[in-house]
Amino acid sequence: MHQARTTCPYCGVGCGVRADIEDGRLHGVEGDGDHPANYGRLCVKGSALAETLGSHGRLTRPRVDGVEVDWDTALDAVAERLQATRDTAGEGALAAYLSGQLLTEDYYVANKLFKGFLGTPHLDTNSRLCMASAVAAYKRALGADAVPCSYEDLEEAELVVLVGSNLAWNHPVLYQRLRTAKMRNPLMRVVVIDPRVTDTCEIADLYLGLRPGSDARLFNGLLAWMADKGRLDRLYLERHTQGVEAALAAAREDDAAVEAIAADCDLDPERLETFFYWFASQLHVVTLYSQGINQSSSGTDKCQAIINCHLAGGKIGLPGAGPFSITGQPNAMGGREVGGLANQLAAHMDYDSPGAIDRVTRFWATETLVPTLPEGPGHKAVELFEAIERGEVRALWVMATNPAVSLPDADRVRAALAKCPLVIVSECMADTDLLPYADIVLPASSWSEKDGTVTNSERRISRQRGLLPPPGEARHDWWIVCEVARRLGYGEAFAYEHPAEIFVEHARLSGFENDGNRIFDISALAELDREAYDALAPVQWPVTRAAPRGTTRLFEDGRFATADGLARLMPVRPRGPAQALGESRPLRLNTGRVRDQWHTMTRTARAPRLMNHRAEPFVEITPEDAATFGVGDQQLARLTGAGGEYRGRVRLTKGQRRGEVFVPMHWTDRFSGAARAGRLLAAHLDPISGQPETKHGAVALAALEVGWEATLLMASDDASGGEFEGRDDGAYWARIPLAHCQRWQLAGGKPGEPRDWLAWVQRWLPTAPTLWCDDPAGGRLRAAGLEDGRLRWWLMVAPPAELPGLAWLDERFAESSRGQPLTADRRRRLLAGCDAGEADAGPLVCSCHQVGQKAIVEAIQAGDTSVEALGARLACGTQCGSCLPELKSLIEDTAGADPEEEDDHARAEQAPKAVHVA
Repeated sequence: MHQARTTCPYCGVGCGVRADIEDGRLHGVEGDGDHPANYGRLCVKGSALAETLGSHGRLTRPRVDGVEVDWDTALDAVAERLQATRDTAGEGALAAYLSGQLLTEDYYVANKLFKGFLGTPHLDTNSRLCMASAVAAYKRALGADAVPCSYEDLEEAELVVLVGSNLAWNHPVLYQRLRTAKMRNPLMRVVVIDPRVTDTCEIADLYLGLRPGSDARLFNGLLAWMADKGRLDRLYLERHTQGVEAALAAAREDDAAVEAIAADCDLDPERLETFFYWFASQLHVVTLYSQGINQSSSGTDKCQAIINCHLAGGKIGLPGAGPFSITGQPNAMGGREVGGLANQLAAHMDYDSPGAIDRVTRFWATETLVPTLPEGPGHKAVELFEAIERGEVRALWVMATNPAVSLPDADRVRAALAKCPLVIVSECMADTDLLPYADIVLPASSWSEKDGTVTNSERRISRQRGLLPPPGEARHDWWIVCEVARRLGYGEAFAYEHPAEIFVEHARLSGFENDGNRIFDISALAELDREAYDALAPVQWPVTRAAPRGTTRLFEDGRFATADGLARLMPVRPRGPAQALGESRPLRLNTGRVRDQWHTMTRTARAPRLMNHRAEPFVEITPEDAATFGVGDQQLARLTGAGGEYRGRVRLTKGQRRGEVFVPMHWTDRFSGAARAGRLLAAHLDPISGQPETKHGAVALAALEVGWEATLLMASDDASGGEFEGRDDGAYWARIPLAHCQRWQLAGGKPGEPRDWLAWVQRWLPTAPTLWCDDPAGGRLRAAGLEDGRLRWWLMVAPPAELPGLAWLDERFAESSRGQPLTADRRRRLLAGCDAGEADAGPLVCSCHQVGQKAIVEAIQAGDTSVEALGARLACGTQCGSCLPELKSLIEDTAGADPEEEDDHARAEQAPKAVHVA
């Protein structure tokens, strides 16, 4: 066995991974202790990477018009149809939609082909959905899409402000670094600003649960407060910025009194002024912000309002200071480096950058080929699909993303895809919501197979190494693009034989005619040979002759990437959410990620233990609102929004504000019947960035009236593809992969309506019932089907709260898959679903060690009243640390916190009394 180094394919933290390889198989992973992003830590998703591998469920052969073909036939079809579309409808009829899951080398050649040689500007990326507003604000204020900070700044700060970021769930390793730094430095303070009380609040000294969408008002108020209290760094402003007076004038257009700001943000004035004082009093302040800020119809201005405050106080370009936008995807930044957004060309050059079109044209030209770059920007993500709907774009190539799920107004997007004459999809998984719309399907390599680079949130370039061969005939995305380019007649410009050659060209372009005018510069890496490329250590750009080992922090000399070197404070005028509440849709909708899942679950759902923490789509709501709308905890409910309906299970929480609900973004039609969050959202866009507003929907809530609920377990070979026809015989279904079987949660019927379950079994299940026990009066049934003594299915008609722990039953399916018939004793216990006396573990808390809530509560009641003690007894919280906030919450709830010390809205509101400053 040997160990290889690579990089995690999930969030933008960019953790280093060490993988154990033997006999062509990856047997396990651990954090890379030498990687400066994580120093050996991994979250639960990263820790489970080895469990997501295997050829099952993978695309392994190309398809054209639904028929499997060889690669030559598929590539010829792509080239011929793209060329035919171009000939008949022009360059503007071609488009590509890419992904932050691609490697930089994949991105580079796709951008070069579409913008450089096909001549269309319509190439955009799903990074538009998460980072576009942060990018637009950085470029407007600092002159470049350049995150000024490093992760170590979080550890060196005196004050860390987390805005619109559930760091504990969405960037767990970075959260653990911050948590550790706070334990080591008792003087460090953490402020969390978020409408929801999340697990991130566990380390908060002050929590501000503001009204959704009021962030710009809050930071405008902070700017005015700093000016009124004499806390502006006038010397820094004079030497290094411009625009402060205009920014202040805009901030003062609204009442700048703390009480007025607090009223607009729905905050306690004393807590708000405490935050203002802390921010103004400390020099070493990092404000870390994420999708809660970006995903807004005014996201660019919200980011700008934060940057304004940092510039006004000189809190940038210093250790432990700066406005830090944390990236959602593993290579969103790498994609932007090469030009992956529709308003970019390449190497951080835009269409309006002086001389950029000519410069890129000359750089990409060969002896016989001259690129034909577009003259202006193309359609941004949502606008691109609107152009498809109008018939202006007639050929679309989608790589490594699923717009049929992730975009707002999702059903409209699907209708546009169905209408598009040519849809090409490069995909690694065989069963996604997008594939039914594809005319040509190209099987792509995935993590552990792909070979290239990614750039994380702190500008750190790392190698993602190819450790295993792709399954079947799957190929790398860069190779696929280059083969199509060759067939289109551009082979001379795409004659790459290895991703190292692409990276070197990318590095050369970053330094081409760059006399320090473009801050993105990795030209010191332009001479790497294959051996040096393969051995490339993680490094932060810029990487130049003057900084061959990279650059930890930007703008330390106070000179910014603008033409005159001055940063821009910009006037910000706060705007509320574009999706208005009303009588028909009275609740504010927030959407986001959950701890153990990623995007649309095509990878994470392959590791069954990652499904246990939040197994079904859900709706989080306060108990008070639940009572108002007639729904109860764990009951099924439906939300109705701008474009459709969402169905999920109710979770009551005090962490929500009244009048607001939260739903996860992950569920697709492959995992539930009506749980796509994108159907609830209207496509309102930020006018500058084009990023859609996905944090501020408007919805109605009602109970989903059903007469029965059931849990069905089926052997994986009976329903491995997620196609159980009986799932639609009701109002609700959710599929939950277990290790050795598929779990289905089903619900339907009308209250009080009788149902013949044995007839249902005969109709929908593969074998007749072998054992059953029913209670017609109570509407309960338990049954199981065996074949040659082996378990094929198990059914319980009852609410899921009555389920036994499913590990015992899952192991019975494992035995059956090995051809082992049930023993007489296990057959007797089959309907009970557990051994005699076996206790249910309750909801899963620790995914790494599969520790349930009941065992944790029992340990707390036995005297283990610290996370350390629980770890020693149960091992929970001792691996990735993602469950530590939940463990602490259980300790507080079980051991008995003083109710007078616990705020109704947030256990995390631990602020001292407000400090008043004259």
